[in-house]
Amino acid sequence: MQLHLFLPCAAGVETYLAAEVRRITGVGDDDLRTFRAGVMVRASWRDALLLNLHSRLAQRVLIELSYTPYRQEQDLYNAAANVAWELWFTTRQSFKIEITAQHSPLKSLNFAALKIKDAVADRFRHKTGVRPDVNTQWPDARIYAHLTTEDCTLYIDTSGEPLFKRGWRADKGDAPLKETLAAAMLAASGWSQGDGTAANTDGLCAQGVPLYDPCCGSGTIAIEAAQIACNIAPGSMRRFGFEKLVPYQAHVWEGLLNTARQQEREPQAAVFGSDVAFRMVDFAQRNAERAGVAHAVQLRGGDALQRLPPSEAPGVMLVNPPYGERIEAAGVAGAARRARYSPPTEYVSPYEDELQEPDVPRFGAREMTQTEDGGDFFAQLASHWKKNYPGWTAWMLTPDLKLPSRMRFKESRRVPMWNGPIECRMFRFDLRAGSMRDKPAAQAKD
Repeated sequence: MQLHLFLPCAAGVETYLAAEVRRITGVGDDDLRTFRAGVMVRASWRDALLLNLHSRLAQRVLIELSYTPYRQEQDLYNAAANVAWELWFTTRQSFKIEITAQHSPLKSLNFAALKIKDAVADRFRHKTGVRPDVNTQWPDARIYAHLTTEDCTLYIDTSGEPLFKRGWRADKGDAPLKETLAAAMLAASGWSQGDGTAANTDGLCAQGVPLYDPCCGSGTIAIEAAQIACNIAPGSMRRFGFEKLVPYQAHVWEGLLNTARQQEREPQAAVFGSDVAFRMVDFAQRNAERAGVAHAVQLRGGDALQRLPPSEAPGVMLVNPPYGERIEAAGVAGAARRARYSPPTEYVSPYEDELQEPDVPRFGAREMTQTEDGGDFFAQLASHWKKNYPGWTAWMLTPDLKLPSRMRFKESRRVPMWNGPIECRMFRFDLRAGSMRDKPAAQAKD
C-alpha cells in the first residue's frame, strides 16, 4: 500500500533530509518532494517504520490521510468524517487532535479542533456503536490537522514523541541542543552524509576524519557523531506511536530492529568532546553510556581556549558555542524576537513549535562576548585555533552574523539553519597557519 508521508524538519535542513530519506527508503526523485521545513515522500508502511528508526533529521513521520478545501467548520467535520480512521486505531484506544494554521479564516482553532474530534468520534459510533476516548496527555493515536487559507490536511502520526527524543538523554545542561539539530549540523558539515547531493552522500566519517566538539556541553553533537560512526540507528532505543496503530505487526518491526542492530559496527572515525565545566563532561559521559557509544567517544574537561588537538590527523570541529549571558537575538539573525517563524512559502510545517524545546533559552547575538579576564572569547578562540589547529576545518552555529569579523576569519561557506524560531548560520572556517592579520586579536573591529 502506497502512502503519502510528510516528515517535518527544522527550516534549512530540507535538502539534507531529502538525501537521508532517499538513502533509507531507496525512493526516486519522482516519489519525493521538498517543501519549506519538510519533505513529502510516496512510500510504504514499512518505509514509515524504517524512517522512524533511522532518520536523524526528521521531527516526525506523518501519514497524510486527507487533503480537502474548506470554508467553515462544517467542512472540517465532513473532511474528518470521510477518513477511515477505523483502519488506523480502534474504539479501545484513545486519540487526540492537534491543530495548527497559517492564515486560516476561522475565528477559533479550538472550535475547529472540536469539530474534527466530533467527526472522528461520530464515525466510530455510527460504525460500531461505541466511540473512542479522548486523551490529551498520552493518547494512543495522534491526529494532526493543518489549515492553510483554503485547504485542510489531516495526518495520523506514527512517531509518538518527537524523534529528537532518542531515548538516551537523561542528563542535560541549561541549554541542551536538540539531537535533530546536532544531526543537521553534522550533515551540513559533510561529516555524516557528504554535502546532501545525490552525487556526494558519503560523509567524511566514512573516510575516518576525526570529529571534535570543544564546547560539548552534555555531549549531544559528540554522541550523535559517535552513533553515526558506529552505525547505531537513532530510534533503536525508544518506543513509537505506530506500535499502537492497527497496521502494526510486531514481527515485522522486530525484524527491522534486529537488522539495524546487526549492522552496528566499530566506529569508523574517532570522536572527541571537551567542556570547560567538568559537571557537563560527567553528564556527557553518562549520556554516552546510555547511547551505547561510551567506547566510541573520548570526553575530557578543559577550556576551549587551551585544549590542543585531540588527534594527530586534522579533522572537523563542530561547535555550538556558549554565549554567556542569554539575551534576545539582534539584527538580521534575530528579527523575529520571540515570534514564531512563518516561512514565506507555499507550505509551512504544522510542527514548528516542536523545533524549539521549551527549556532552551532564546539566545542571540551580542555586541561583544567577554571572557573572565575581559577579553573577546571568539577572537581569542580564533587565535588559539590558528596557532594550534592548522589543517582543521571548523564549523560554528550561531545567530551572530558578525561572528566571522569578530573572529577575524573569512568564512569559506555559510549555511542558513533555524534553531526553532531563531535564524542562525553555520560558518565554515578553513584553518591555515598565518592567514590571520598580524595585529593582536583584541584589537579586532566589529
